[in-house]
Amino acid sequence: MTIPVTMLGSWPGTDFAATQRMLLGELPELSHLVELPARGAGSGMIGRTGALLAGLSLDLQPAGWRLVDHPGVDVRRARADWRRDLDQLEEQAQGFTGALVVSLAGPWTLAASVEKPRGDKVLADHGARRDLAGALAEGAADALAEVARRIPEASVRLQLDEPLLPQVLAGKVSTASGFGRHRTVHAPEASEALRLVESTVRARLVDAQPEGAAYRSVLHCCAEGVDVDLVLGAGFDDLSIDVRHLSGAARDRLGPRLEQGNGLWLGIARTDQVDQVPRPDRLCDAALAAVQPFELGSVLADRLVLTPACGLAGWSPRAALGLLRSLREAAGLLAERLAD
Repeated sequence: MTIPVTMLGSWPGTDFAATQRMLLGELPELSHLVELPARGAGSGMIGRTGALLAGLSLDLQPAGWRLVDHPGVDVRRARADWRRDLDQLEEQAQGFTGALVVSLAGPWTLAASVEKPRGDKVLADHGARRDLAGALAEGAADALAEVARRIPEASVRLQLDEPLLPQVLAGKVSTASGFGRHRTVHAPEASEALRLVESTVRARLVDAQPEGAAYRSVLHCCAEGVDVDLVLGAGFDDLSIDVRHLSGAARDRLGPRLEQGNGLWLGIARTDQVDQVPRPDRLCDAALAAVQPFELGSVLADRLVLTPACGLAGWSPRAALGLLRSLREAAGLLAERLAD
């Protein structure tokens, strides 16, 4: 019995080829197409995802990313970086037979981060946020299908990053002026947009998996207050959360879902304490304390992935690698204790 370990996409440094090669070796079961925000705005979560939108273009303004009629220089550069990254990924991942996760910003984090052409967030406009979700769905499906074509032996998976989803649902996203808040997005609309992205990608990838491999998707939210039922009800197979936000209410909702086959990516290593690598036994204790209330015993090992709480772009490369290795040791310890 083994429990997989993975990172969550972002990593320190600027050398894509070397970093990707290292991570594929360190995480042979469940790795990521690495995201390197230190290369510039177009390599961050919003910029890289914005470069992949189908039929929509962005430009980087002083206030952030904005929808425009024609792609700006920064998004053109981001698209070029994406193409080079895929070329290098194809070279580095020859023979890789594990799962490869591609992380992109989700529709609600995008809507709360990107401005309309004449100002204010896309979140303020019902039609604009619907169009953005549609563009993301098609762009994500195209992007992941190309990854699957280039690396046919790997099982390609989607990870949607939605750090702002709880704020969107609670009406806590600030307007452009900073003096107001955008209206609450109700759960049915939020679920519809998430389902559109998840189902569009799934439809493109389910037949592209290697023989015997099943497609899975995960939604990652490192913020407090994620709605378990909304996320898993929108079609995602797995939920990725910070262990500190695994409340009693969240456990109550997750328990039946885990029994039914959904998975939990548990962020047991804090990332806000930069370059501080916990000992494996402490990480194991934290994970065990979090999952014991589910009372699923060894069955849980098939539903569980251990991760950092969030991305590691702010860490030093050496410490980030040390954290992954500590997590791998912790996963071995946890598997033994769950088996007992």
